[in-house]
Amino acid sequence: MRIIIASQTYDLHTNGQGVFAVHLAEGLVNAGEQVMVLMPSDHFSAYQATRNGVLIRAITALSLSPLYDDVHVTPFPGPQVVKWLQEFKPDIVHIQDHYPLCSAVVDAALQRDLPILGTNHFLPDNIIMNVALFNQFHDLSQEVLWKTVLRVYNRLTLTTAPTETAVRILEQNGLHTPAQAVSCGVDLNRFRPDPEVDAAQYRRRYHIEPGKVVFLYVGRLDLEKRLDVLLQALHQSGRADIQVVIAGHGERKKDLQALAAQLELGSRVVFTGYVPDEDLPGLYNSVDYFAMPSEAELQSIATMEAMGTGRPVLAANARALPELVKHKINGYLFQCDDPTDTACGMQWLVEQKPDWQKLSQASLEIVRQHDIHRTIQRYQEIYKSLVEA
Repeated sequence: MRIIIASQTYDLHTNGQGVFAVHLAEGLVNAGEQVMVLMPSDHFSAYQATRNGVLIRAITALSLSPLYDDVHVTPFPGPQVVKWLQEFKPDIVHIQDHYPLCSAVVDAALQRDLPILGTNHFLPDNIIMNVALFNQFHDLSQEVLWKTVLRVYNRLTLTTAPTETAVRILEQNGLHTPAQAVSCGVDLNRFRPDPEVDAAQYRRRYHIEPGKVVFLYVGRLDLEKRLDVLLQALHQSGRADIQVVIAGHGERKKDLQALAAQLELGSRVVFTGYVPDEDLPGLYNSVDYFAMPSEAELQSIATMEAMGTGRPVLAANARALPELVKHKINGYLFQCDDPTDTACGMQWLVEQKPDWQKLSQASLEIVRQHDIHRTIQRYQEIYKSLVEA
């Protein structure tokens, strides 16, 4: 089967959508499919490449740096999109968002009567909480942003989203076309409990103190991730034996560092910066717990990666996180925007150290249903059914 995947981001280091798009494209190629990815160029000019068997076609794009270093916008993608559809002759197209490139792909696919699948990874809060003007007019911004999403997704043959929660959110906000949940998936061959990991070496590399109970966060350092709640909870806990490790980069790093200094957390919090993808399995295996305080997760690939290594999770009781974290079964769900309850969750998990293995096993059992191979197989089945129909 010939499949075009279009995405605003196609990168293991940008966001969850970019990670999913890479895993999906490469997984499909490994399963015997032919895949072309359309993405915005990361250095203005259009270019072609092949990565791990995936044909990459980067469309001319403008960078939004220094406002947003990782964002590239395709001002007039239509002619280049038409060219690649004509040359590749896909059986189906699969978009990952509603931005100009994917919108142009939908236009071109409809003209050719191609089936169109779309996966939604977007919540308006991803933008609203990081743009002051949008936040000032929150309700209006929500309405406008959902309209821009649904203007594209209500033209598709089928929509998928990573969780049942994500599907319900789409339907509640006006999605009229058929929709179903398909997990983004996680590579459980890479992210697994590994007793051979030299945890002491990883702790030294990332300035984690020996003997501390470590809560690790991995992801973007943006406002909707609510890492401020995690830092305030650490302060309220008053426990010197807990260390919070924050791995990643983003617009709010300096603000979070300033907050940590204001709370006099000192070495109790570590900002590692970017962690190479090849280090992630070892780092997860070198800490005690994973933390995800975000209020805007439609699934959370990082949480699934941590669970794949058997980590219990401290998570916000928000959006789709309760589909992964079961309260006091494989972790602790705390109330959103509540540092006191978050500190209670930290305390409870530390007290469970004698039963850590039980919590770990529960994480492993839950994440098993999200194996990336199941995700790839499910998308192959969907593509086949849509093409045949």
